[in-house]
Amino acid sequence: MFDQIHEECGVFGVYSPESTTSVVGDTYMALYALQHRGQQSCGIAVNDDGIIRSYRDLGLVPDTFNQRVLNDLGSGRMAVGHVLYGASNPERADAQPLVVRHIKGSMALAFNGALVNALELKEELELKGAIFHSNSDAEIISHVIINERLHTNSIEEAIEKAMDKLKGAYSMVVMSPQKLMAVRDPQGIRPLAMGKMGGEIVFASESCAFDSIGAKFVRDVRPGEIIVVDRSGVRSLESHCGQKSGLCVFEYVYTARPDSVIEGESVHMARKRAGAFLAQEHPVEADIVIGSPDSGLDAALGYAEESGIPYGIGFIKNRYIGRTFILPTQKERERAVHIKLNVLEAAVKGKRVVLVDDSIVRGTTSIQITKMLRDAGATEVHLRISSPPFINPCYFGTDIDSKDKLIACRMSMEEIRRTLDVDTLGYLSIEHCAQIARTTTGCEFCMGCFTGKYPIDVPEEKPCDKFSQKLCNK
Repeated sequence: MFDQIHEECGVFGVYSPESTTSVVGDTYMALYALQHRGQQSCGIAVNDDGIIRSYRDLGLVPDTFNQRVLNDLGSGRMAVGHVLYGASNPERADAQPLVVRHIKGSMALAFNGALVNALELKEELELKGAIFHSNSDAEIISHVIINERLHTNSIEEAIEKAMDKLKGAYSMVVMSPQKLMAVRDPQGIRPLAMGKMGGEIVFASESCAFDSIGAKFVRDVRPGEIIVVDRSGVRSLESHCGQKSGLCVFEYVYTARPDSVIEGESVHMARKRAGAFLAQEHPVEADIVIGSPDSGLDAALGYAEESGIPYGIGFIKNRYIGRTFILPTQKERERAVHIKLNVLEAAVKGKRVVLVDDSIVRGTTSIQITKMLRDAGATEVHLRISSPPFINPCYFGTDIDSKDKLIACRMSMEEIRRTLDVDTLGYLSIEHCAQIARTTTGCEFCMGCFTGKYPIDVPEEKPCDKFSQKLCNK
């Protein structure tokens, strides 16, 4: 409902040498830590000697999993978990992990990303008799893997062959009766990390999930890599490694938690660096620098330190709004901004304010926030955005689906400034955006939503089959 980027998904997987109830508890706590990546549904699948039990539903992690549900999942040597942000009208069928049973066994899959050839694969599979119950790319991926599994000697070999057909972003954990696998697409568009806790091997979308359960970060899963964990140990398959990488730079700008480390770079430090670059590019005389909670706070701190303007708290966020909720009318949506955020009038009244935010998408929420500052007595509002203007859709899992909805495609910079009623407006340059994560080693970034240049070929427009038109046009 708000003028925001949505986070899409978070995945987690754990392998224990012995069957234990802790794999369920670890997964639950890890999903809690990954809740920022998706608030519409969640699920856990547990493997107990080849028998996979699962539970998934719409809702937040603590609302979906009570003690009875966790107890019913029992114990096991492996578990995978998932949190989802999906369509505006989520259905339980879209929740993950997806558990499927086939002639050679069973499989559970938790997936983050988006396929650019999803419709093509779906039509091909349907012509072979496949039936789909959801609108999730995870179901397409599961069909492709299972089709390959029928003609291969192992699940990891099936995944290798499936990767030849999958085009797009996919970081996923896959659980078979005997193995846990972590898989990342050849460009590494979405993050995926490996950790260790005693004898347990764990995988997660972000390292903050490891901190929540006491695990230690080991390394990032390499782009194109398949890591296989079973009773014989840990091994790596690298047949799809070595291609040009393209990690989504927006993981650093907005998606990831600031206490996570991705490709060797602290998200917090990357955001501070973005704020410092903003101060260099767009200096202004002001009395206070504030950030829009939460992802604008780190960049605001960087702007303040670089500029010498005092940093302050300008907004109080309502911590008890568990998820972004959908409201039917524009008036209700405008009022909802005030429920989520409230201006700290004592901090901004009579002052020249620099407001730092991570992005402007449609502009509707930005209008409300700047109006709140004006109403609270700010004499000037200078808006600084810690990313370049969005001018292209994202094909890899971030909820930017149409140029028509992007304010930077409809208006000039001056028109945006007047529409938002700010005294000055400044975006981070593309050149500096590419430099916010300095300590990454050999990692390039996807900035297609800013530049129109993507790490792989993408369709001219997002395709949509006739049965999903309403979803595509949401």
